[in-house]
Amino acid sequence: MSQGRVLHTMIRVGDLDKSIEFYTKVMGMELLRKHDNEAYKYTLAFVGFGDESHGAVIELTYNWGTTEYDLGSGYGHVAIGYDDIYATCDAIKAAGGNVTREPGPVQGGSTHIAFVKDPDGYKIELIQRADATAGLQG
Repeated sequence: MSQGRVLHTMIRVGDLDKSIEFYTKVMGMELLRKHDNEAYKYTLAFVGFGDESHGAVIELTYNWGTTEYDLGSGYGHVAIGYDDIYATCDAIKAAGGNVTREPGPVQGGSTHIAFVKDPDGYKIELIQRADATAGLQG
């Protein structure tokens, strides 16, 4: 089997402009590309921290006329590694973002994490970069 690579995670959003603003201005990503599909009435916007050829990105899917979704019980979160989650959370709050779990060690462990919610209620976990590749270890 050939080597695979995660390309993107798709989430459905109810207000594409609001979501793009959140992921770019609050989370610090770039809008990489955007495409309208007139025939099937949806718009895709890809956001990330750099070119898609080098890392995974988030695909924001807006189905025209749909303003909200039931997130369900199966969705967990998207995890993003940062050099300093404490400063990042301060910047997110200053930009109007919703930090739902302040930075600190994970219960029963030493990995430092925080959580924020995007405009649609999706959870985003921030992991201190030194801890990011180790996973949530004790």
